[in-house]
Amino acid sequence: MTERTFRTVLLRGGAVYSPADPFATAMLVEGEHVAWVGSDGAAEAYAATVDEIVELDGALVTPAFVDAHVHATSTGLALTGLDLTGTPSLAAALAAVTAFVDARSEGRESGGVLIGHGWDETAWPEGRPPTLAELDAAARGAALYLSRTDVHSALATTALRALTEGLAERPGHDAEGPLTKDAHHAVRQTALAHLTPEQRRRAQRATLARAAELGIGALHECAGPEISSEQDLAALLALAAEGEGPEVFGYWGELGGIDTARRLGALGAGGDLFADGALGSRTACLHTPYADADHTGTAYLSAEQIADHVAACTEAGLQAGFHAIGDAAVNAVVEGVRAAGERVGTDRVKALRHRVEHAEALDDKSIAAFAELGLTASVQPAFDAAWGGPDGMYVQRLGAERAAALNPYAALLRAGVPLAFGSDAPVTPLDPWGTVRAAAFHRTLEHRISVRAAFTAHTRGGWRAIGRDQDGVLVPGAVASYAIWAADELVVQAPDSRVAGWSTDPRSGTPGLPDLTPGHDLPVCLRTVVRGRTVHRR
Repeated sequence: MTERTFRTVLLRGGAVYSPADPFATAMLVEGEHVAWVGSDGAAEAYAATVDEIVELDGALVTPAFVDAHVHATSTGLALTGLDLTGTPSLAAALAAVTAFVDARSEGRESGGVLIGHGWDETAWPEGRPPTLAELDAAARGAALYLSRTDVHSALATTALRALTEGLAERPGHDAEGPLTKDAHHAVRQTALAHLTPEQRRRAQRATLARAAELGIGALHECAGPEISSEQDLAALLALAAEGEGPEVFGYWGELGGIDTARRLGALGAGGDLFADGALGSRTACLHTPYADADHTGTAYLSAEQIADHVAACTEAGLQAGFHAIGDAAVNAVVEGVRAAGERVGTDRVKALRHRVEHAEALDDKSIAAFAELGLTASVQPAFDAAWGGPDGMYVQRLGAERAAALNPYAALLRAGVPLAFGSDAPVTPLDPWGTVRAAAFHRTLEHRISVRAAFTAHTRGGWRAIGRDQDGVLVPGAVASYAIWAADELVVQAPDSRVAGWSTDPRSGTPGLPDLTPGHDLPVCLRTVVRGRTVHRR
C-alpha cells in the first residue's frame, strides 16, 4: 500500500459544494479529512501554514462520485480491447472483430482467448446477431468471447465453444446463435479463466485510471462465480489497496457464499447474485410474456432461496443483495426478504440495508415493500438513456405501456427508498455526470428527479449503501475524497415544473451544480482526490 503522509492543502477561489456553507469558496484539508470550509477571506488565516495551496480559478469542488455497480476487469478489457458499443451495423461489427483479431496476431497479443463486448443487434439495420459461421470467419478461427451490451448473453466462436466442457448440454445453449443462461455463464468462465494475471491487472488498472479521470473516488465491484472469479476479486482489491486510484468495495454474489465473501474481504454476499437476467437478452423474469417473444424470461432464484440467503446473511451481520430486473424477479426478492424478516426479525433485516441491483420493473406495491424492508435500490439511470424512449429497446421488448413504467426514480424517492447510482460498466460506460443527467432528464417525465437528488444518489448514496453515512459530503470531519471540475454557470436545477423540492432563488442557500440540460457540455474533471491523495490531475 502507498505510504500516506499527513499534508495540509488549502483550496480557494472557487465554489465548494457543501451543506456546511452553501456559499463556500474555499476548503482546508488536513491529511485524509476535511478540516474547514468557508470564504476566501477567512481562508487567509490558513494560507501561511499549509503544505499546498490550490488556486481554483473559479472551478467547482464536489464530493467524488461513487459508482455503486461495476465489473472492473470486463470494463478494462472493453477500454483496452474490442468494444463494439455503438457499432452501427452487423457488417461493421464483423469488420471490427477481424481488425481486432489481426492486430493481436501481429505480435501484440497472440494465443489464448480473445474477449470483446458491447454488441447490440436491436440497433443494427440487419436486426440480428451474426451466425456462428459469420463469427468464425470474422475471427479467423480464433477463440473469441463477445458479450452482448447487457452481459446476459454472448457470442462465442467454435474454438471457444470447444474449450467449454459440456456446453451443448447446458440450458441456454444455441448451436448457431448467442448463448444465454448456464451456457453463457460457462463460456464466460472459460474465457476469463484464460486471462493471464498480467492481462487482468492491465484491465483493472485501466478501469481504475478511467474512473479517477472522471472524478470517481470509489467503486462497488459486483463479483461472483458466474460473473468473474475469486481470483479476479482478490486481485482487484489488492490492486486498489496500493492506493493509486479510487477505493474499491467488493461484493461476492453467490448463494450461501458468506464464508467466501468474508475470506475475500467483501462487504456482502450479494451484488450480481442473479434472480433473473436482462431485458435485452429476454432473460429478465416477467409476470406476463415479452412483447416480442412467447415466454416470460428466466427465474434463477425462488423466493424461498432468497429468504434462506437473506436470513443467513442477516444472522452473519453481512449485507445480502440480488440482481433483479423483471417484475417477477423483483417480487420474488421482496417476498424472500419479507420471509427472512419473519424468521430473524424485520428490524435486523432492515438494519443491514440489503441491496437490489437494477430494480427496473417496479410498481407501487413493490416500491412500498422496498421502503418497508429497508432495501437499497442500486440503479443505473444510463439504462433509460440507452434503451428508453418511444423507439428504444424497452418498447421493443415490453410494449409502450410497460416500458414507460421502468426505472421509476421519483416514486422511489417519494417513498423514502435509498438510491445508489452506478453504471454497471461495461454495460454502460463509466460516466457520472452523464448518469446524473440521465436521471434528471429521464425519458419518462414522471420518473425524473432533481439534479441535486441525482447527484446525492451518485455520491452520498453510494456511501450510505455500504453503511458509511458520514461520507460523500464536504463538511468538517468528513473523508477528503473530492473532485475539482471545470464547469459552466452553477444553477439549482429541476428539469420540469413537476419536479419539486428545490428553490432556484439564491437566497434559499441551496448550493448550485452545473447545468446538465441536454446539449450543454458536461463538466471536465481537473483533479480527483481520494482520502487526501491525488489520484488524477489534468
